[in-house]
Amino acid sequence: MFDSLSSKLQGAFRNLRGLGTISEANVTDSLREVRLALLEADVNFKVARDFIERVRAKSLGQEVIRSIQPGQQIIKLIHDELVDLLGSQNAALDLSSNPSCILMVGLHGSGKTTSSGKLARLLHKQGRAPLLVAADVYRPAAMTQLETLGRQLDLPVFVKQGEKDVLTIARGALDFAAANNRNILIFDTAGRLQIDEPLVQELVQLRDLVKPREVLLVLDAATGQEAVNVATHFDQALAITGSILTKLDGDARGGAALSLRAVTGKPIKFAGVGEKLEEFEPFHPERMASRILGMGDVVSLVEKAAEAVDLDDAKRMEEKMRKGQFTLEDFLEQLRQMKKLGSLESIVGMLPGGAEMLKDADMSKQEKEFRRMEAMICGMTPKERRSPQILNAKRRVRIAKGSGVSVAELNTMLNKFGQMQQMMKKMGKFSKMMARMGGGFPGMLRR
Repeated sequence: MFDSLSSKLQGAFRNLRGLGTISEANVTDSLREVRLALLEADVNFKVARDFIERVRAKSLGQEVIRSIQPGQQIIKLIHDELVDLLGSQNAALDLSSNPSCILMVGLHGSGKTTSSGKLARLLHKQGRAPLLVAADVYRPAAMTQLETLGRQLDLPVFVKQGEKDVLTIARGALDFAAANNRNILIFDTAGRLQIDEPLVQELVQLRDLVKPREVLLVLDAATGQEAVNVATHFDQALAITGSILTKLDGDARGGAALSLRAVTGKPIKFAGVGEKLEEFEPFHPERMASRILGMGDVVSLVEKAAEAVDLDDAKRMEEKMRKGQFTLEDFLEQLRQMKKLGSLESIVGMLPGGAEMLKDADMSKQEKEFRRMEAMICGMTPKERRSPQILNAKRRVRIAKGSGVSVAELNTMLNKFGQMQQMMKKMGKFSKMMARMGGGFPGMLRR
């Protein structure tokens, strides 16, 4: 996410950190690199220019001149301005009416249908009762796709196959919601390859009928400046209340995200950060700014972990590790839980300094190795997973063939696991020894 922009900003920051004093000349030189990084990231020209001017003016202020570390202070100013540019704080949905209607609008291929399902999942987890409404009467597979998403999420979908009048579908959906106690209706509307008058008029009529609390524009983040132009047109026609950026995980530049709010004045409310239904999150400007500047996003990582990992299971696993009873079965469970957090690249990217770590690391190679390890463990019987010492040559050949690896690869994995077990046993013995000492070290220090 924003790899290219983050890398270039890190290069500019290396020069800023070295500033011993602040003068108009060296601040201007340093910020020129930041400005170039923003422009290369496809940030709107005026947005980049105004951003740099605000940072430069504040950098030359009296408070910064007296700073002990002027360069670090300028980086802090850039961070704060970036947060402000992205929207200052998360903009929550307005769901004050009952029912509350949400119109999902955008161009063809932007990800409206998938985002509708992802949003429904998120709202359902928050205790709401969403209803997905198939209001795209032009794309043949749209209704079927939404029905499939509904089944995956175990959520109702209102569909009228063969109906071509969007307003008829909307009226039927409102009646269905009232009869089935659904308090949020998410309308997946039709898209076009480009904005045209019939599309706009149809959406205007639908908006006037259902009176939505939210009109969310779904945009492909990778389209850069074009996303900003699309947002401007839709806002003029429909008065959008916010936007959803999809495919943010694959956007190395970040121009759309950085320009969108400044140009339209409307907040980014959600971000699609992967293809899976759970890879969808509220857009937090401060966290996103920290990611862009290579400072990580530990808060989001902790939230993901809390959602993916059961606390009781984690305590049980910790106890087994301390006692040296960690088995291949437990290891398999850990691998699967880690997959729930997202890709390895996204996890590392949320750590402070993660962007720098990713430069020299091939995460795809590591993920491939994890998948092979999972396949090897799945090729074993439960008894073999709990007691790998019974794996003789014949069993190893069977497991290797069944998991599509060589016996040598299997042996390497088992050796690594054995070393990990030994390390855990030593750590367990050390913790027991410390417990028997009863905090002797602190006591000695006090004496």
